[in-house]
Amino acid sequence: MQRNPVVGREEWLEARRALLAKEKAETRMRDEVRAARQALPWVRVEKDYVFGTPTGRKSLAELFDGRSQLIVYHFMMGPGWSAGCDGCSFLADHLDGTLPHLNHHDVTLIAVSRAPLSEIETYKRRMGWRFPWVSSNGSDFNYDFNVSFTPEAMAADTVFYNFRDTPVERAFEELPGLSAFYRDETGEVFHTYSSYARGPEELIGTLMILDRAPKGRNEEGTMDFVRRHDEYEAAPKPDRACHGEAAE
Repeated sequence: MQRNPVVGREEWLEARRALLAKEKAETRMRDEVRAARQALPWVRVEKDYVFGTPTGRKSLAELFDGRSQLIVYHFMMGPGWSAGCDGCSFLADHLDGTLPHLNHHDVTLIAVSRAPLSEIETYKRRMGWRFPWVSSNGSDFNYDFNVSFTPEAMAADTVFYNFRDTPVERAFEELPGLSAFYRDETGEVFHTYSSYARGPEELIGTLMILDRAPKGRNEEGTMDFVRRHDEYEAAPKPDRACHGEAAE
């Protein structure tokens, strides 16, 4: 690592105050983006999606678990995968601690993957996670929300991901994302928000901490240092590129 210039305290304070001005501008911009996000129009969910859960088949409305808001993390794990995506697993390590706070603020958080429930449950036990994780296998949910792609779609030049056509060579049959839904008092469900690629990375507290460390993220490619939390000893190279590199 090339060391930064070493200066006296007064010169450091001057540089830090200049950075503080940028950080405050970033905070104000984040507030503006948050307000714009809350002001997005909604789309009524017309299709009847059914999911496999540990307590039986459930509709999208039933996944709300009695609350009015639902956050879905589109976890990259397709049928037959021996493990979930390492990047998605990195994000998932940060979810369990949020559950009581979200649940008591009228928000249900779940992960959804196209893998069969039995494969999800096996991997979930390996990782020691508690957050709800259900299977969309057999439904169009993943395809309709542009995080899974059929062989026919992958045979084309582009797939529709992150709100634009993305070259197939930068895409995979499964990709990450996050979607939000609202359920009103009549039981109608509305799609309110989705984010893809690097969009959900603010959920990853480790990255936010690394951004304050002297070396930052210290990466050569997006999250290339990440391993599943039980793989760091051997630190094998992941055999799937799945850190959301497709279309930042």
